[in-house]
Amino acid sequence: MNYPIFIKVLGILLTIEGIGMILPLFISLYYDSSDSLAFIISIILNLFIGFIMYKIPVIKHEIKIKEAFGIVSIGWVLISVFGALPFVISKSVPSFIDGFFEMVSGFTTTGSTIINNFASLPPGILFWRTFSHWIGGMGILVFTVAVLPALGIGSYYIFRAEIPGPIKDRIVPRIKDTAKILYLTYIGMTLVEIVLLKIGGMGLYDAIIHTFGTIGTGGLSTRNESIASFNSNFITIVITIFMVLSAINFSTYHQLLKGNWKKFFKNEELRFFLFILITSTIFITINLGGNFLNTLKNALFQTSSIMSTTNFTIQDYTKWPVFSKSILIMLMFLGGCAGSISGGIKNIRILVLLKLIKREITKIFHPRAVIPIKINGKSLSSDEITSIMSFFVLYIVIISLGTIVISIEGFDLITSSSAIIASLGNIGPGFGLVGPTQNYGQFSNFSKIFLSFLMLLGRLELFSVLMLFNPKFWTDSI
Repeated sequence: MNYPIFIKVLGILLTIEGIGMILPLFISLYYDSSDSLAFIISIILNLFIGFIMYKIPVIKHEIKIKEAFGIVSIGWVLISVFGALPFVISKSVPSFIDGFFEMVSGFTTTGSTIINNFASLPPGILFWRTFSHWIGGMGILVFTVAVLPALGIGSYYIFRAEIPGPIKDRIVPRIKDTAKILYLTYIGMTLVEIVLLKIGGMGLYDAIIHTFGTIGTGGLSTRNESIASFNSNFITIVITIFMVLSAINFSTYHQLLKGNWKKFFKNEELRFFLFILITSTIFITINLGGNFLNTLKNALFQTSSIMSTTNFTIQDYTKWPVFSKSILIMLMFLGGCAGSISGGIKNIRILVLLKLIKREITKIFHPRAVIPIKINGKSLSSDEITSIMSFFVLYIVIISLGTIVISIEGFDLITSSSAIIASLGNIGPGFGLVGPTQNYGQFSNFSKIFLSFLMLLGRLELFSVLMLFNPKFWTDSI
């Protein structure tokens, strides 16, 4: 392990986080200075410790697979620990573990909370809580990737470790340029939604907060009633559109900018994602009944919210009929597309598994047939197929074992399982005692740490974190 470069990059992360805290500090000073001191102390600690770590002498500036995966996994824990400081210092949460849970939930864009009345939080803390969605959505390390080449540090493996999905697309040959294009797209979508929400009647502060929650797919709001409190069809439609856009592979937007509309709409994962989204919306609309247009709007909003793992709400979906709730649970597993901001298993993995099933059925009748698994016309390698199958099996195993762990505290099966699914899939609210009108404050400190671990595990797609627990990772040369 090249520890000097490892520590240096983590120092860069803390420095970026410290700079990121300046914005909520200004918000605090403008609206209510009660939490300003907490941000000042946190900024100083981040910048001071980050600077010391950054100044460590480095002989080899190259980052290999081992350093990259270690930086990504430990980096996310580190920014969550230091990101929790404003919550703890301002006493917005009862304990450090609660603050850590809140920040892991924020940075991983999960949107779970332990706070009963978060609308009562100081403006600066509320802003930082939601800003963490936006920072973590695209990935603070993807931003770092765009900076590292200027520092003489390699970056390909960091990009590979943090971007979600089994297939890592380079938009352009150079990784730093790919990272910049992704962030420019991200920022552009953010600015457009802020303007539209402002036109829809939201104040600028609310528009920014809810845009961070939408584009970052975290779903944290300034209102306890979430989007329902605005009672606006325009706002609901705008947020629905951007939740869907945030669940689509961001690299495909580059094709649109180049005018390649045909290739964009021929993307197999995108078509599969839209098919599931539209079909689920139709079934739920029929199942709910009532005024067609209003029911369609609510069904589309909630389906988009769950599938993008944003989980904004305009209705308490736990009161919906069993058939509709069953569809939502299925969508929790699916999530959005690879290379998007959303969580879940990702549609491309489900698509590949369906193609594998189709191939096995075909081979019953044609045993000697050689049938490659193709996505967008490209054959997947056996290693890619094995990786997807391993991910899927491991995902189900973690949900099963995690449910058992949480149920030890005496929670019912629905609460225990949905808490695990919602945490691992970076969804946030689930069903039972963790539904959209409830929170995670009732869990023990052990369960909060365990669920925080699952959020990180889900955001970094399992293997990036689990490989740290292999002793060979720290001893073998990779």
